[in-house]
Amino acid sequence: MPESTIEPSEPRSAVRSLLRLWPYLRPVRVRLFGSVAVAVTASCLALLIPLVLKWMVDGPVADRDPAGVWLGGGLVLGLGLLEAGLFGVRRWLVARPMARLEAQMRGDLYRQLQRLPVAFHDRWGSGQLLSRGTNDLQILRMFLTFPLVFLIVNGVTILVGFGILLSQQWSLGLVLLLPVVPLVVLCAYFESRYALAARRAQDQIGDLTTLVEESVLGIRIIKAFGRHRSQAVAFREQSHRLRTTELRKARLLADLWALITGLPDVALGAALVFGSVQVADGALSAGTLVAFLSTALALRWPVESLGWLLSISNEAAASADRVFEVMDAPVPEEPDEPEAEKRPGRDDPPAGPADGEGPDGIRFSGVRFRYPDAPEGTPDLLTGVDLHIRTGETLALVGATGSGKTTLTTLLPRLYEATGGRITLDGMDSAWLARPVLRAMVSTAFEEPTLFSASVRDNVLMGAPGATEGDLMRALETAQCGFVHALPRGVDTQVGEQGLSLSGGQRQRLALARAVVGRPRFLVLDDPLSALDVHTEALVEAALRQVLASTTALVVAHRPSTVMLADRVALLDEGRITAVGTHHELLRDNTAYRWLMSGGGEQADERIEGIPA
Repeated sequence: MPESTIEPSEPRSAVRSLLRLWPYLRPVRVRLFGSVAVAVTASCLALLIPLVLKWMVDGPVADRDPAGVWLGGGLVLGLGLLEAGLFGVRRWLVARPMARLEAQMRGDLYRQLQRLPVAFHDRWGSGQLLSRGTNDLQILRMFLTFPLVFLIVNGVTILVGFGILLSQQWSLGLVLLLPVVPLVVLCAYFESRYALAARRAQDQIGDLTTLVEESVLGIRIIKAFGRHRSQAVAFREQSHRLRTTELRKARLLADLWALITGLPDVALGAALVFGSVQVADGALSAGTLVAFLSTALALRWPVESLGWLLSISNEAAASADRVFEVMDAPVPEEPDEPEAEKRPGRDDPPAGPADGEGPDGIRFSGVRFRYPDAPEGTPDLLTGVDLHIRTGETLALVGATGSGKTTLTTLLPRLYEATGGRITLDGMDSAWLARPVLRAMVSTAFEEPTLFSASVRDNVLMGAPGATEGDLMRALETAQCGFVHALPRGVDTQVGEQGLSLSGGQRQRLALARAVVGRPRFLVLDDPLSALDVHTEALVEAALRQVLASTTALVVAHRPSTVMLADRVALLDEGRITAVGTHHELLRDNTAYRWLMSGGGEQADERIEGIPA
């Protein structure tokens, strides 16, 4: 992910950013525009009150007519109640649609995150994505509910109000209009700086969220190594940076408010003096001056609120930019794409095995791969892998740490896209298969098992949503997960976040059960037994042999006991398959393989003698 603290080279257009929300607003535009019309009507009703006051001062008050005063008071009260009722209607019109709009945007963002490739998630911090799905969407909902409406309402109110002022006494109206040009210039100046500060603050909130999330998930590591103080220091430093940015926002907003409040007040004071002189000279009635000043005071909130509304608008624009950064990220293909859709740079593949040929198993042909964010000039991680796993065969993949074993396994279900070469499954090019079709064929168990905050049943059946209760129990038995029956609610027990209420071996066994529950056509196991004790490992191996007998499997292996599950072994070295054979053949003929199986060292030859052949 790009550094979150990097600012754009120049301020982006807040209006252009906010206009991107229109597709979400279109379905509720009637209620939104209706709420604007209602709010404008309510604000304009408030501007009628000064006209009633003018009539009262120049009429009943001057004529000492109590009945007229009561009538004027009743009109003012009625206008106030009607204004309050209309603002209540405005709120009712937008509250439900805006809540639904927020839910729709959150749903779209979540679906986009699920569709984006693993390479995208490798680059982005989880806290940054979390803050976009929570804090940023909440800011957008609040903006659409109130500030957006009142930017329009207050703008119309100011125009109508100044029209009334100019019609009452044009000379006094011009005095109040004098600050308009400097206010527009100064607002544009502060708005551009506030926009950058708002974006920086929201990115820093994402960084802080990432730090908190990692600290919570890694609390065992932090405590085990006594690193709570260093984590606290890191948190304090990021909090201090965020505090500094928020204070800068506050200073900018304070300066803006001071100008928006001060300049109109100076103009209002000048108009008061000028009007009072005109009343004393008999050129202006007292009622007109009262109405003029009352109208000017009624416009004070719409004018002063512009600073706050502009700041909220800039934060909403920054939130929209952050949300659409994720929404605009390219998705390789749609989930429902046709299986034979043309992909650029490839020859037309066969839709399946050639006529007269049976299943072909898994073939890697000249497969190359480099990570998308790898520095320029660095060599490919996989530089041309050629490998054939025959149908029904189990092949163990071995190699030194960092040789690309796990990366190769992620290419089968297309968690990453190969940058060259071809991978076929029973003759079908995996690059041409729709991902749902491909992932229904290939099942995977990773070395680091991930469980979700759900029941044992839900975690296992994630591997095959249509599996039966019998399939569930068979998979649990295969993975030696008998411990689940001793849990408080059996298979319906919640395992907690990341499955941390279970031991490492238990989590690994549940992940293995999830991989085999759907009786997959192709099975990929990344060192599936690394966290098991010797006795459990022997039981799981015995059950796995039955599963592997009915599928085509690729097993990443780091120790001889896992290798013994395979029919053949392939050695991956420097991005290529350098040797393929049985465990016995490679022990006899390949020095690098013997070194790996022995663990290396001066006594390697002595340890090799103890490895079963």
